[in-house]
Amino acid sequence: MESGATGWSPISRVNHPERVGERVRVRGWIHRTRSSGGIAFLLVKDATGAIQVTARRNVLGDEAFLQAEKALVESSLEVEGEVARDPRAPGGQEIRADRVRIVQSSEVFPIFAGQTEEFLLDHRHLAIRSTEMGATWKVKAEVLRAAREYLDGHGYFEMTPPILTGNAAEGGAEAFSLDYFGRPAYLGQTAQLYLEALIFPLERVYSLTPSFRAEKSRTNRHLTEYTHLEAELAWAGLEENLRLQEELVVHILHRVARERSEELRLLGRNPAELERIRTPFERMRYEEALRELSARGFSLTFGQDLGTAEERALTQTRQAPLFVTHYPREIKAFYMLESPDDPRTVECADLLAPEGYGELIGGSARETNLESLRRRLLDSGADPESYRWYLDLRRYGSVPHAGFGLGVERLVRWIARREHIRDTTPFPRTPSRVTP
Repeated sequence: MESGATGWSPISRVNHPERVGERVRVRGWIHRTRSSGGIAFLLVKDATGAIQVTARRNVLGDEAFLQAEKALVESSLEVEGEVARDPRAPGGQEIRADRVRIVQSSEVFPIFAGQTEEFLLDHRHLAIRSTEMGATWKVKAEVLRAAREYLDGHGYFEMTPPILTGNAAEGGAEAFSLDYFGRPAYLGQTAQLYLEALIFPLERVYSLTPSFRAEKSRTNRHLTEYTHLEAELAWAGLEENLRLQEELVVHILHRVARERSEELRLLGRNPAELERIRTPFERMRYEEALRELSARGFSLTFGQDLGTAEERALTQTRQAPLFVTHYPREIKAFYMLESPDDPRTVECADLLAPEGYGELIGGSARETNLESLRRRLLDSGADPESYRWYLDLRRYGSVPHAGFGLGVERLVRWIARREHIRDTTPFPRTPSRVTP
């Protein structure tokens, strides 16, 4: 998109064969630089791409040429000149500059190849400028845009539930507690309980909020703060919930493959792999999963949860996501509906990403019976009095309903083929890191 009356062009619009011979104006930052005699070659980048700029002393003049030649990586600049063909340049075109203005010179940039992960995390505010990270942020933005597009287009209302809560929805041990004017409060682990309240006036609702888990998990798929896409739908059971999840995920995958194919290829993901994924996703009951895992050498018994190794074994060779359904009641949250055909299990499902990337979504049909819910709260060690307002939702005209929570960073990690989840968010929060 051209930038209007100022005449500045995004680099992605300039670096095309049809622009050869045109006079253009671009601005950005120096990505690489070298000089030879009276010629300086500057690879200039902006948010849309990069292009080679050739600056000659006999065109710019001594002073302007010297400034351009001496400018270091990450110096900001403005360039004017003519687009010309050059098969040696990235993209096949270059700008032959007749004006280069250094807007602000950079000091020696401290980020370069071979540095330790800790150093890069300490300097995350600078490391996020890399081409690879920039591509990841674009993919993530497309994921969020596609999710909203699908849900808005299917009659869901986006809500703004609170982050500060008076009770820990899924267990106090994993909640960050704080003093709220002399009273205990928590950073939200989920918006689910509030979204359940909102189905009564609106029926279909969702939210995109940060969620917090005080887990000291140092794995490649855990963050203490992450982006949580959650939805609740009235008049629905498990199957309606699964259909919503798989259709939403496929919509996101196809949108990202279509709109961010260049970034995906840079990150090592062939967009065609995402485009091939279709609904319905395979469904496998928990007990079936145990049998498959047993055949692969795992020795889980009924009632044990699936860990990272088990999820990887189930999905390593699969090319599409897999639903594992009907987990044992005792290892799932108090609000999940007991299965009518097997009181040992609940009407829930985890959606596992293919290629061993692990859980993306957890969801269930919700328990609507007041006494059953109260009993489950007591069994979990919670005080029903702390959930009085939530129990009111069952006292006053409840209906069958279901919902889910999707970890956005986990989805991006799979789509963008990132080894570690910290590389799916600009400023990751982990048990050992809260800065920058």
